[in-house]
Amino acid sequence: MKEIKILSPNGILGYGFPLSSFEAGLKLKPDVIAVDGGSTDPGPYYLGAGVSFTTREEVRRDLLYILRGANSLAIPVLIGTAGGAGARPHVDWMLDIVDEVQREERIEFRRAVIYSDVSRELLLKKLNEGKVKPLSVEPPLNEKMIHDSERLVAQIGVEPFVEALEAGANLIIAGRSLDVAEFSAFPIWKGFPKGLAIHLGKILECGAIASEPGSGRDCLFGILKKDHFLVFPTNPARRCTRISVAAHSLYEKEDPLKLWVTDGCIDISQVKFEELDERTVKVSGSRFIPKKTTHLKCEGVRFMGFRFVCIAGARDPSFISSLLELEAQVKGEVEENFPDVKEGTDYSIRFVNYGIDGVMGELEPRSDVSHEVGIVIEVIGRNRETARTILASVRSTLLHIGFEGRKSTAGNLAILFSPSDFEGGKVYEFSVNHLMEVDSEKEVYKSFLT
Repeated sequence: MKEIKILSPNGILGYGFPLSSFEAGLKLKPDVIAVDGGSTDPGPYYLGAGVSFTTREEVRRDLLYILRGANSLAIPVLIGTAGGAGARPHVDWMLDIVDEVQREERIEFRRAVIYSDVSRELLLKKLNEGKVKPLSVEPPLNEKMIHDSERLVAQIGVEPFVEALEAGANLIIAGRSLDVAEFSAFPIWKGFPKGLAIHLGKILECGAIASEPGSGRDCLFGILKKDHFLVFPTNPARRCTRISVAAHSLYEKEDPLKLWVTDGCIDISQVKFEELDERTVKVSGSRFIPKKTTHLKCEGVRFMGFRFVCIAGARDPSFISSLLELEAQVKGEVEENFPDVKEGTDYSIRFVNYGIDGVMGELEPRSDVSHEVGIVIEVIGRNRETARTILASVRSTLLHIGFEGRKSTAGNLAILFSPSDFEGGKVYEFSVNHLMEVDSEKEVYKSFLT
């Protein structure tokens, strides 16, 4: 093959795309359709709970057009991080949707299902062998962190996808994956340069975000050749520019000039971005630098408790100027009222003050304060009743607490809803975010042809 054409429908399966954009992409006769099925960007809850952050109907709609289009062209479809977080429940959830679409459309695929869940036993073994290391900001991993984790996955790379393609699969549904893996696997399998293939995958992974105006809900098209690749949106209302494509090359990377994958990195220090026309960018110079060892990023979450939330607002300048001190006082009074439970062990209280430092927290550089403040009160308790009780106490105490300059006893807070308190369900936090050295990715993933 002299070139490989890849259609990326959108940033994440379930985000949607204009049907006209997708049909325009199909008319260009792509060799493969690849799409990211999820991300950990929405936080640890979805991995812990085993649910998707996109809805079933959203995903079903996208899959209907993708599978129908791929079938009409007899081309493969590659999906990574299926179901949102890519653990076994997420993959199985997406498989159920795929089954439904295939039945209704009466289309068949040679399917490969790839699970990338990590067993505690394997991670403990690697830890004891000294083959687990933290990412730059994470603490070292220990056995307790592993045992406390309710679910563990690893970000697989290209290897499992290539193996499935070799076995004849033309629909691959994979668990947690590198964002670039499903896009770069087909061209790497066909012998195209790894550096260019992975860099193109980096640009395609978020759909039309790498265009102007950017959007994760639209299509991007890539054409890979032996010494360069081209990218452009299929929607005529968008265009790729040198800046938009170069900017996305820097996206979600610790080192702006290196993109790390399981077995090496892509060096983009010598990359050249050229605008071929008003909508197309040519990229050349991406180089793959292999490393001696293979590392997989492992992700795990642990259960923290149950969340209850109250949302309120305040406009009294005296109250706002004293708010941080009053919140600290409320915490003290609640602790006195409930001596049988301890903050930090049985519950935690958090105030988020929009209009003071609600977005940046302690990093907020500005000292000016808005004339009104939105207050989010969050309590996480070891059980539902503890969380509910502590939140009710915090809310009522802050509502009526006295402060210097107070002119009314009617209440300090304008509470947005009735009922005032909302249950947020189970709460998880990331417990594992570490690199695990493996001899081969086969130590982790399990692949099944159906």
